[in-house]
Amino acid sequence: MTAHGGDRLCEAIDRAGSPACVGLDPVLDRLPGAVRGADAPGSLEAFCMGVLDAVHGAVGVVKPQSACFERYGSAGVAVLERVCARAKELGFFVILDAKRGDIGVTAEHYAAFAFDAMGADAVTVNPYMGFDTIEPFRRDGRAVFALVRTSNAGSDAVQSAPAGAGTVAEAVARGVASAGESSMGARAWSDLGAVVAATKPADAARMRELMPKQIFLVPGFGAQGGTVETVRELFTDGAGAVVNASRSVLYPEGVGADWAGGIASAAEAFAEQVGVAARG
Repeated sequence: MTAHGGDRLCEAIDRAGSPACVGLDPVLDRLPGAVRGADAPGSLEAFCMGVLDAVHGAVGVVKPQSACFERYGSAGVAVLERVCARAKELGFFVILDAKRGDIGVTAEHYAAFAFDAMGADAVTVNPYMGFDTIEPFRRDGRAVFALVRTSNAGSDAVQSAPAGAGTVAEAVARGVASAGESSMGARAWSDLGAVVAATKPADAARMRELMPKQIFLVPGFGAQGGTVETVRELFTDGAGAVVNASRSVLYPEGVGADWAGGIASAAEAFAEQVGVAARG
């Protein structure tokens, strides 16, 4: 695989017509009764395969949360592998949400898991051990999203803390922008992107100022409180961000037996909302 990861992500967004991403974060006790059984990994697999079919056409990007599968051991990891493979068959750009971060050969093992074993197109990483820990993930044709400004409330204690001329998050943003300069694609975006939350609108303009060539992976839309208004400033001329929603799409309210139909409708509505945000 040699095509630029950022370019391929842009192409997936173009095909879908919206910079929307659906997070695959299956939780056993929230699954529809029709697929929830004693075999937890099997239940997750049935649900996720149904979700992929339901959202296909509405969105071009999916983001499996590795931890939701890893908790079930080897059987769960095998399900994750099959879900990723099916997503690729359907033409989705697959972001493995693993938030890996370690040094040297350990990071190389994590990269091999994400890209060789799972076949993901991109992975989330934690740069807080230093930018050398990101390098093993930076392969031709793949994209990497470094945590910069995350959606959880507790992140403020660290990421908003003073650091030099700004905050810790701003220092990390500068590092991501610098590291990403060496891998620009034909679409003028780097394949090293950044996780910048929809729930931190006060920081949106500053994050975009510091990282003008990074594609933002934007969590926190929907159930966590992110809205069309809170993500507008993360886009540049309608591009440069992919917005994720998980719970609000996977578990829509008022859905009866036709759970897949409910998810399809929720995905379509979400994709339209994000399209409006991108257009400004």
